[in-house]
Amino acid sequence: MDVSDLLSFKPETIPKRKQDDDEDTDGKQSEPKYSKKPKIEEKILELIDNADEDEDDEVLDEVGLKKLALLFEKRVLGNQKMRLKYPEDPQKFMDSEIDLHDAIKKLQAIATVPDLYPLLVSLNVVSSMLELLSHPNTDIAAAIIEILMELTDVDILHESTEGSEKLIDCLQEQNITKLLVSNCLERLDESVKEESDAVHNIFSIFENLTEFRPESCVEIAEQSLMQWILKRLKIKQYDANKLYCSEVLSILLQNTNENRILLGSIDGIDVLLQQLAIYKRHDPVTEEEKEYMENLFNCLCSSLLAKENRTNFLKGEGCQLMNLMLREKKLSRNGALKVLDYACAGSDGKENCLKFVDILGLRTIFPLFMKTPKKNKQRLLSSEEFEEHVCSIISSMLRNTKGSQKQRLLSKFVENDFEKVDRLMELHLKYLEKVEKIDREIEDSKRFKKPGDNNDEDEDDQEGNYMKRLSGGLFTLQLVDYIVLEIAISPDGPKIKQRLQQILNLRGSSLKVIKDVMREYAGNLGDAQNAEWREHEKQHVLSLINRF
Repeated sequence: MDVSDLLSFKPETIPKRKQDDDEDTDGKQSEPKYSKKPKIEEKILELIDNADEDEDDEVLDEVGLKKLALLFEKRVLGNQKMRLKYPEDPQKFMDSEIDLHDAIKKLQAIATVPDLYPLLVSLNVVSSMLELLSHPNTDIAAAIIEILMELTDVDILHESTEGSEKLIDCLQEQNITKLLVSNCLERLDESVKEESDAVHNIFSIFENLTEFRPESCVEIAEQSLMQWILKRLKIKQYDANKLYCSEVLSILLQNTNENRILLGSIDGIDVLLQQLAIYKRHDPVTEEEKEYMENLFNCLCSSLLAKENRTNFLKGEGCQLMNLMLREKKLSRNGALKVLDYACAGSDGKENCLKFVDILGLRTIFPLFMKTPKKNKQRLLSSEEFEEHVCSIISSMLRNTKGSQKQRLLSKFVENDFEKVDRLMELHLKYLEKVEKIDREIEDSKRFKKPGDNNDEDEDDQEGNYMKRLSGGLFTLQLVDYIVLEIAISPDGPKIKQRLQQILNLRGSSLKVIKDVMREYAGNLGDAQNAEWREHEKQHVLSLINRF
C-alpha cells in the first residue's frame, strides 16, 4: 500500500453514522460531519464565547456606564418593592437582594475610568449609592463602601482631575462623612469579619479624601468622626482598625488648628493620655502596636500646638505621666520626651514648665542630658533627636521659670564640679562641627552656581541653605548656646564662664562663636508664634548676649 492509499483510507463506521444522523426528513443530505459537535464541546465553546463577551464588557464607555446605571437603579427599585411587599418574610426578597448585590459589584468597573465620573454624578448613581449606606442588610452597605473606596483611590483620582473634582464635590455636598459615621460606623459589628473589613474601608475613604483635598480635614472632623474615633480608641483590645483610627486622627490633627481645638473641647487630650498610660511600664507586643503607640504620641504633640490644649494637658496630669515614662527604660520614653518638649515650648508652656520642676522632673531630665541612650532598632528617636528634645526642654524651663524654681534649675549646672557645663561644651563642639561641615558643603556648591541668577533665586537659596543648616545641627547648637547664655549670667556666672573659657581654649575656640550663633538666631526667628513673641524673644536674646 502506498502513501496515497493510506491518506485516502476511511473507516467504514464514518459513512454509517453519516447515513443515520446526517439525513433530514426530506431525504436531503445535511452539512458535513464536522459541523455536528458533541454536547461537551458545544458547552466549552459556549463558555469561551461568554468569556469573550465579558472581556468586551471590561472596556467601559458612556453607553456601557448608562447600561450599568440603568441596571443598578432597576435592582434598587426592585429590592425596595419586594422589601415593602414582604417586610416580614426575608425569603421573598432575598433574590432581589442578591440581584442588587450583583449589580453593585458590576459598578466597580467605573473605578477604572475616572473620566466617566462626571457622567456617574449626573446620572444620580452616586446619590443612590449613598442612600444604600443605610440599607438594612449590612452586606449591601459594605459593598457600597468598597466601591466608594475604589472610586476615591488617590492614584485613580489623579488620572482625571476634572472628573475627580466632580465626584468629590458630590460626595461632600451630600455629607458623606456624616452618612458613613451615622449609617455605618455606628451599627457595624466589628466582631464579624466582613463588617470589620467595611470599617477598615471607611477609614481608607477618609484617608483618600484628606489626601486629595487636605482642606476638607475640618469638615470631615466636625461631622462626628472625631467623637467616634475617640470612642473607638477607648476599646481596650488592639486590632488593625484601632491602628487605622490612630492614623486618621493623626492626619486630621497634623496641619489643622481647628481640629486640635475640637479635640481638646471633647476631652480628647484625656483620652490620648489614658491610652498612652498603658505603655508606661509595658512595651507594645507587635510592630503594628508599636506604630499605634507612635501615632498616639504624634497626635498628642500635634494637639499641644494649640494653646488651649496645654491647659488640658496640665489638668490631665500629662506632665506627671511623661515624667514617669521618662524614668522607665521602655519604648514610651522617647515619645514622652517629644511630648514634654511640645508641652513646655514657648510662652504657652510656662505652666507646664513650672509643674515639671515641682514634680521633681529635674531629677529625671538631667540624667538623660548627661548620657544619651544608644541608638538601636527598638528606639524611636536617633541620638541627635534625643539630644535636641532634651536641650529644648531645659532651654524652655530656663525661659519660663523664675525665683526659687529657676534657682533650683541653675544650681544643677554647678553641682558635681560643673559636670553639666562640661557636657554642654561637649554638645556645643559636636554640633558646631556638624554645622561647619554643612557650611563647607554650601560654599562648595556656590562655586558651581551659574552667573546671571536673579535676586529672588538668591533669596530662595539663602532660605534653603539656612533650613539645611538648621536640620543639620544648627537648631540644636542654638538650643545649647542659649542654655550657655542663661547660666553664664546667673549668680554663679563668673565661675561658669571661667570653666567655659578653659574648655574652649583647649579646643581652639572662643566665647565669640557662641555670641555669633545666638545673634544669627535672633535675626532669623521667622514666623514663629506671633509678632509680639518674636520681638520679645529677639530682645531677650540680644540682652543675654550683651550681658554675656
